[in-house]
Amino acid sequence: MRPNCTLELSNGQKFTGKLIGSPLKSSGELVFTTGMVGYSEALTDPSYFGQILTFTYPLIGNYGIPEVTKQDIYKDLPSGFESPNIHASGVIITVDSPEVFHWNSTQSLDEWLKDHKVPGIVALDTRHLVHQIRESQNILGKIIPDDPNGVRTFSEITLPNGGDSFFDSSSHEILNEVSCKDRFLVGSGSKRIAVIDCGVKWNIVRQLIENNCEVEILPWNTNLSSVDCSGWLISNGPGDPEKTGNLKGQISQLLEDERPILGICLGHQLLSLAAGAKTYRMPYGHRSHNQPVYLEGTRRGFVTSQNHGFVVDDKTIPEGWQVWFRNANDQSIEGIKHISKPFRSAQFHPESAGGPRDTGWIIKDFVSEVK
Repeated sequence: MRPNCTLELSNGQKFTGKLIGSPLKSSGELVFTTGMVGYSEALTDPSYFGQILTFTYPLIGNYGIPEVTKQDIYKDLPSGFESPNIHASGVIITVDSPEVFHWNSTQSLDEWLKDHKVPGIVALDTRHLVHQIRESQNILGKIIPDDPNGVRTFSEITLPNGGDSFFDSSSHEILNEVSCKDRFLVGSGSKRIAVIDCGVKWNIVRQLIENNCEVEILPWNTNLSSVDCSGWLISNGPGDPEKTGNLKGQISQLLEDERPILGICLGHQLLSLAAGAKTYRMPYGHRSHNQPVYLEGTRRGFVTSQNHGFVVDDKTIPEGWQVWFRNANDQSIEGIKHISKPFRSAQFHPESAGGPRDTGWIIKDFVSEVK
């Protein structure tokens, strides 16, 4: 019999379900994803750092967790994962599968969460929670097992008040939690792409390698003037783009060069800030695998995967830049590009893991421009 576990929300509501994973207290922004599969990819996506991830699909975990057999996980980038660790503060699902069925599975979702010391709740109505997320601005949550055995911890950030207070990761500088610590090379090719690691998803790197590029992964606070490359990719990542140290200033220096730049998600916001635009926190962020966007000035639309709570202010796009994509639901900016130089960015995830493949051409076009 699983013990009870309570979800307490910052709007005052409480819900009780059953504990899965580790019996730890945890807190974070409550967000959701609509993916039917890809739960191991989502939970290891650094963009979900400090967030409690709610899965809307009613059954999660039935194909288990893939096996990791390679020795050097950073260089081999095993499929089924987007980083080495689970970055979410916790997970909420309606029904989990106690049995798993897949030739490559080695453990259940419950066992995997326990190994990574991450708590979760099962047997809640996740559809109702999504309504709460859509009706309460930037809602926060706390996971509280009946008999907690400690607090979900991170390497450099301590949850406030011993885990008894709500934790909002966007109020902290958090890139140290998700970025690599040392520079390293992967792949081979005639051109080198430098990836500024703000919490990069491995599938971005995989696609660069598949397009015959050598890739150098850089810690977010690297001195970029010391890097030799043919093009720059500013990666996805969590949090407030203004809470990223001097990275905005360093990217501004890159704009004085002619080497191609592609920003993705947080990288889009950082490129926009470096160009002179401003960002603000949305009252309701963009979540899910089915966010519609379109090319500005056309009727060409795409379905995209998104998880972000900050957006570029339309009124602050500087001279020399133009909107590249817009969200079809609320008309917010989903990408910008320079009118004459090879600089561009997308708020959504074109690398498709997990999510639609409609915009995979963005990375291919970027590589072609570099070459």
